[in-house]
This record gives sequence, structure tokens and C-alpha cells, in this order.
Amino acid sequence: MSSQSVKEGVGRAPHRSLFKAMGYTDEEIKKPLIGIVNSQNDVVPGHIHLDTIVEAVKKGVIIGGGTPMEFPAIAVCDGIAMGHKGMHYSLVTRELIADSVEAMAYAHGFDALVMIPNCDKNVPAMLMAAARINIPTVIVSGGAMLAGNVNINENDISLSSVFEAVGSVASGKMTDEELYEYEEKACPTCGSCSGMFTANSMNCLTEVLGMGLPGNGTIPAVYSERVRLAKKAGMAVMDMLAKNIRPKDIMTEEAFDNALTVDMALGCSTNSMLHLPAIAHEAGITISLDKANEISENTPNLCKLSPAGHHHIQDLYEAGGVLAVMKELSKKELLNLDLMTVTGKTIKDNLTSSVNKNKEVIREIDNPYSQTGGIAVLKGNLAPDGCVVKRSAVEKEMLEHTGPARVFESEEDTIKAIMDGKIKAGDVVVIRYEGPKGGPGMREMLSPTSALAGMGLDKQVALITDGRFSGATKGASIGHVSPEAALGGPIGLVEEGDIISINIPKYSIKLEVDDEELSRRKSQWQPRSPKIDKGYLVRYAALVTSANTGAVLKVPEL
Repeated sequence: MSSQSVKEGVGRAPHRSLFKAMGYTDEEIKKPLIGIVNSQNDVVPGHIHLDTIVEAVKKGVIIGGGTPMEFPAIAVCDGIAMGHKGMHYSLVTRELIADSVEAMAYAHGFDALVMIPNCDKNVPAMLMAAARINIPTVIVSGGAMLAGNVNINENDISLSSVFEAVGSVASGKMTDEELYEYEEKACPTCGSCSGMFTANSMNCLTEVLGMGLPGNGTIPAVYSERVRLAKKAGMAVMDMLAKNIRPKDIMTEEAFDNALTVDMALGCSTNSMLHLPAIAHEAGITISLDKANEISENTPNLCKLSPAGHHHIQDLYEAGGVLAVMKELSKKELLNLDLMTVTGKTIKDNLTSSVNKNKEVIREIDNPYSQTGGIAVLKGNLAPDGCVVKRSAVEKEMLEHTGPARVFESEEDTIKAIMDGKIKAGDVVVIRYEGPKGGPGMREMLSPTSALAGMGLDKQVALITDGRFSGATKGASIGHVSPEAALGGPIGLVEEGDIISINIPKYSIKLEVDDEELSRRKSQWQPRSPKIDKGYLVRYAALVTSANTGAVLKVPEL
């Protein structure tokens, strides 16, 4: 694919006339046409400033000898969509965005692309599109929000702090006035929310994969360095075009191994276990959850950023960023450093000048927070195909937990029970029919986890769901249970009071009910009617696969 198909030869005079209708000159048309994917909108804090980044990218492309052509992509704010019907429409935008970028790229014959995402689904969506289209592409994100502060003598706060404060108010531990102060100060700038939540996890992993320039994962949104990075991204894509470096040259199987390794060291969001397999799928690579555990077993956890600790993305940036983490991991040869990146250089070359400037924010390889990685995949009769927990954000006393199931058919019912004080210490909350098909859309559930944390119950109560948990979630919050309830998975057979045993160090999750009884329950199980029966979500539910395979869409049989 190239722009020659839309601009060269006598037969393309009509096409050139349409370019001229937009004000393009012959000189601009003759240059390589570079698609600039802009996900700016006035709805998402991580995206409201992206026009500034786009303009910088365009300048970089022009400096590099190309003609930039901008087109839009949608974006959903997970925080605003949280806790109501809107969250059904979050994960599903990943496929919409990837498909729309594919359509625009092929329809207009672009020679290369620069994609500007920032938040949860946009980043993986654009990486999926990059692998699918496979023309020279650079991803440059909008950057992280700065953390907020309610008291100079206290740790910084973020969006997750406000969610937790709601639970604190409900339990009488905080006043409405104190909650309002959190509301006012938790999100002081534009950018992706300031902890190692899903957006920043994926921005960091984009850098690790080699698809973003050094600094892409951690330079704050409001820093001028972010604008300079965007200009360099525009110049870099022109260099990639000249050298014919394509996404599949960069996103190899070894690159995904690197991404999983850094994921474990950083303590990224559990949503990375949905997105990395989906991106790999587009590149023709399969990532199994078993591989995630294998890598986690050998990868020390070097960072504890919010919600696992009190550091934020700006602290990681000041400490040396993603490259400094990779430099530490390279000391024990945990990464493949010979892989190509969008810089036109290898990872090894990019690491040359990297320095760890804060050995508390980024622990040295011989002094980790733990010898194992930040994410664990659990299996057992409750989740035969696996489920995922952010181990680095689980308190020590909850790494092993056994308790009675408290069963809920939706997030809303769960939140009401929590707020009404019906969840007690020792309980195992089961939230089902929230998976990719059953949701539909596999809702992210920060409200119930944060409410429990705000009440001080995150050290005493476990949550299990076939839906998802936000990257801002902490505690024994276990998601992505596969197969999901809507497919007749064992989570749909759990009854109130059943005992569930969780052992995160041993990667185990077990429903303490014998096989004969489970078989009896299975024989009586009936599929549920869909919660939403019209529009895009009906089509999505018909095509989406299980969470353990990345919730990608299957190709329908012809």
C-alpha cells in the first residue's frame, strides 16, 4: 500500500483534484502522505489536549519531508463511564478504533501513520491497527496527568483516591467536605490518570514493544518535553519510511516477551493481560496466560506505583522512566536487547545513556519489592482457563484467603450491598455475568473495589468476577474469570455460601464443591437473556471471544 495508488498517473487526476479541493498543492501531493490519527475530544481528560500533540507531530512530518493528513478516532473516558451503563461501551471501542483506522488507512493509501492515543482502549487499539495494516507507524501518546495533593504533608492523590473516598464517606471515616476537597484536587491537569492504571500501563508497554519513542510512557502531559517528543515522532516515521521499517518488524514474539517482562516489573494493570494478547493476535502471535506466569516467576517487581504504592507516573519519569526499568532488568539478562524500535535503533542502543535516578521508585534488580512479577494468573475449577490478579497491589494477608461466596449477578447489586454494609470481613464477593459476552462488554469495576478499600475491607474481602477491574484497583480483586458465566463457566454455578479458596503464590483458585455437585448444577444451568438487546453490543457479544484469549473478535464463518 502506498499513496501512489491515489495520486499518480493520468487516471488519478480526479483524485488529485479532490486533494486540491482541500488546499493541497502539487508539491504537497508529490510528497509521502502520512496519516495522523487524532483521538482528541472534549470529553476525556487524557485527550482534551491532543490537538497540541497533533500539531507538533505534523511539524515533525513536514521537517522530515512528508505531508501530514489528519483524521479522527473516538475515545471513551473509563472514569466517567464507570459504575453505570456507559461502562458496557468501553472495552468494545478497542475494536471500533482499530477497525476505523484500518478503513481510513486503506481507503486513502497512506504511506505511513503516526497515531496519537492516550487512554485505556485507544492505545491497544492503535497498536492492533498498526500490526494489522503494517505500514511504517509511530505511536506517540498524550502523556500522564500530574498527581494531586490535599495536604503538603501527605502522599499525592489520584483519581483512585476519590473513588476510595466515596467508600470512606459511606463508612463514616470521611466527611462530605473532605470528599469535596479530593474531588477538587485529585486531577489537577489534563493527561491520562496519574497512577499505573491501564492507560499508563499501555503507554509504557508501547515504549517497551518498540512502537513508541523513549519517554513515551512517562513524560507528563503538561511538560514541553511531550511536545518535543511529538515532533520527533513525526520525524521518526519519515525515517522509518525511508528504511522500510514496519510494525511487524518491531512487534515480534521476542518483543512481546519483553513487554510481559516489563509489565511484571512495573506492576501494570491487569487489563494488559487483555490487550497484549489482542495486539499480538493482530501480529500473528499467540500469547497464553501460562506464558505470563512463566515470565512472572522469573521477573522481580521493581516498582510500586499507585494503586500498589504511593508513587505516580511523574515519579517514574523523574527516576529515569521505562528505559531505567529496562536497564535494571537487563542486568540479569531478562530482556532481548537486540530488537528493532521506531528509533531505527535497537533496544540496546536506546539503553546506552539510561540511568536509574531514584532507587526507591525503581528498585535495583538485587533489591526488588518481590522476586516475582506484579501480575499473577490463577487457575482451578472456578477458572479452568484462568483469571488474573494484580499481585503487587494485594496486601500480604490476602495472598491466601478462604471464605464464603457472596454472589451477585451485576456490579450494581454488588455496590448496593457494599454501601448497605452487607459485605463482611472474610467474604469472597462473586460478580458474574459481566464478561465479554455476558456484560456485554466486560465492564471495568472500580466502584466496588474502591468502596471496599475506602471502608478498610480491601485487606479482608476478596472479589472475583468474569468482568474486569480497573488498573486503579487494589486488593485481592481477581478478574477475567474464564470461561465466563454467560458461556456456562463454573463461576455461573457458584451458590451463596460456597467456600472459595484463593492462593495467589501458588496460582490457585478453587471452588470447594465436589465434581458431582457441580455436574448437577451444570445440568440445571440455563443461559441468561442479554442485558442489552440492540445496537453495536449485540453484534459485539455475538463475535467476542473469551477474556483468556484477549477478548478479540472471531471471524464469522462464511
